[in-house]
Amino acid sequence: MIVSTTLSGLRRQIGDWKRRGQRIAFVPTMGNLHAGHLSLIDRARNHADRVVASIFVNPMQFGPDEDLERYPRTLEQDRSALQDSGCDLLYLPDETDLYPQGLDAITRVQVPGITETLEGENRPGHFDGVATVVLKLFQRVQPDVAVFGKKDYQQWRMIEKMTADLDLPIDILAGETVREADGLAMSSRNQYLDSAQRALAPRLQQQLQWVSEQLRNGRRDFDALATEAAKELRQSGFTVDYIAIRERRELSPPSANEPLVVLAAARLGNTRLIDNIEV
Repeated sequence: MIVSTTLSGLRRQIGDWKRRGQRIAFVPTMGNLHAGHLSLIDRARNHADRVVASIFVNPMQFGPDEDLERYPRTLEQDRSALQDSGCDLLYLPDETDLYPQGLDAITRVQVPGITETLEGENRPGHFDGVATVVLKLFQRVQPDVAVFGKKDYQQWRMIEKMTADLDLPIDILAGETVREADGLAMSSRNQYLDSAQRALAPRLQQQLQWVSEQLRNGRRDFDALATEAAKELRQSGFTVDYIAIRERRELSPPSANEPLVVLAAARLGNTRLIDNIEV
């Protein structure tokens, strides 16, 4: 596996592959990789000749009271895991490279509509930071296909919209959420949970399953369903940011018989968990 820390080195290698007519897939990450990330590498491999991954803990997408400083950084383990998974190139930009004028002076990308609800309401500015760094990485890697995980469902849909709106010649693919044996969605933040919180954490997915079962059985009182599920989680010890039932693509309130997704964000102590289930 090639490791590149410079834009010139990255472009030289990508250019060489493209001159050979090879198709490039890209998986952007913030590191601290687990089986969920590696499943995206596998999916990318099935759609391209070469797979590029990046690791960059993006400060622009963290709020002032969020966990930027303590976000786990495990580069050596990540490098080994990527090599074992068949990644061809690991790109490691740093903050001064991506944001040479600083965070306050750089042009920001804003995707309207889909970013103004759910995570957008609870984490102001978060999606602007994600969209900006992903677009910059797209411009650098010039991939033919990029893969994002469905665990971050709203992020995936936002990237789809940004790519379409800006006419980027990139196919956006999604990888299914990878779960622990008890149903908890894999996340780098799970390691923040203490043993008691870890035992409670699967109840988030269990409530989403309950809501999805109710929907499959014909219930359409969406607000009442979400309220009931949120109440159960609060009684279990969660602080609930939201549980919402939305149509899948734009994440707008559902109507008629559109395909649905149930999304949730809740906290156990200082650890924020997100999850979703497509119905």
